[in-house]
Amino acid sequence: MRPHVDQRQAQVLALVRARGSVRVADLAHELGVSPVTLRRDIEAMAARGEIHRMHGVISRVEATRHVSPEAAGSGRAQAQAGPGAGLVIGMVVPTTEYYYAEVVRGAREVVEARGARLTVGLTRYLPGEDRTQADRLLSTGADGLLLTPNWDAGSAAPGEGAWTAELDVPTVLVERAAPPGHPAAALDRVVSDHAHGAARAVQHLVEQGHRRIALASQETPTTARLRSGFEAAVNALGLEPAPPWPTTAGSGTTGSGAAGSGAAWFGAAGSGAAGFAAAGSGAGAAGSEIAGLSVADRFARTLDYLCDAVTSGGVTAALIHSDTDAIMLIPRLQARGVRVPEDLAVITYDDEVAGLADVPLSAVAPAKHEVGARAATLLFERLAGGAHESPRQHVELLPRLNIRA
Repeated sequence: MRPHVDQRQAQVLALVRARGSVRVADLAHELGVSPVTLRRDIEAMAARGEIHRMHGVISRVEATRHVSPEAAGSGRAQAQAGPGAGLVIGMVVPTTEYYYAEVVRGAREVVEARGARLTVGLTRYLPGEDRTQADRLLSTGADGLLLTPNWDAGSAAPGEGAWTAELDVPTVLVERAAPPGHPAAALDRVVSDHAHGAARAVQHLVEQGHRRIALASQETPTTARLRSGFEAAVNALGLEPAPPWPTTAGSGTTGSGAAGSGAAWFGAAGSGAAGFAAAGSGAGAAGSEIAGLSVADRFARTLDYLCDAVTSGGVTAALIHSDTDAIMLIPRLQARGVRVPEDLAVITYDDEVAGLADVPLSAVAPAKHEVGARAATLLFERLAGGAHESPRQHVELLPRLNIRA
């Protein structure tokens, strides 16, 4: 014989008070009632202030209101009494190294401070692996997702990634965006404003007296936004055009850059890049011409471009993405007679290891830790939202320029 609703709710309250928090799915199975029935009980009990409700988990009210200052300072008390106690947060990222190490660390600190647990799925930029990892995390009980899909341009292309908007749990995009009209555009997201970061580097170089500036970047999901910010700053500040990316004889084009931006791209191992491409009208021919080159050959072409841009093209400064590539390029430039910073001032992008160069390099530093932390905080807000959700948010954090000179 099934218990009366009052008896059932009394059972729920007793179990929650005894355990501190409990997953709704586990409780429904233990009581032998349907999840729908139990959710109705939970809504009524939460409205009376008897329990604290979050997505997939309920906890006792006393646990969130009567924690001593001493207990609040301990990790164990937070795990027992945090408003996210018992929740599992899944995070899908390309890697936990380099850039994303700090993003994951920021998310983890917020998740653990709420008494929840972070589980990570890695994609290594493999096609389709983002969805595979998201499905795996959901199958193991994730209550919400922090998601960095494998979108080559950093933004979803037409027909790409619609599945991200169809997930059954609250989801926040991390360092990825979707254009208006795309299903994923309705998701919360937290991203670095890489366009602003590139423009800030150009502004600083102009303040130092440079009028002809080049950009060299890996083909990564960051590249498109770096390029747009770089070109916007070149145009807005009325800078002289840097030399276009050269092509071999017979290609029928010079690969000239839009607005004379002087941008060169080189592929990175594992990035899915096709090779160098110049900004603007010659980009397609230039890119197809070298699509078959190895990463080493592409790197050598970038070195040749920068040397020629300095010695005969009037370039006196460059923004190089990333730090590691800049650290590799600089001694090779110097071996070819290009002095850094006397002949070529360099600002790097990412600021992971720029300070470890022989001569510490100025660098644009995206707020990686804060991106992870803000994304996790936003996800908890969604999990706690219930029927009265606040508007979705698109958060852009401005990178910082760290001067080391």
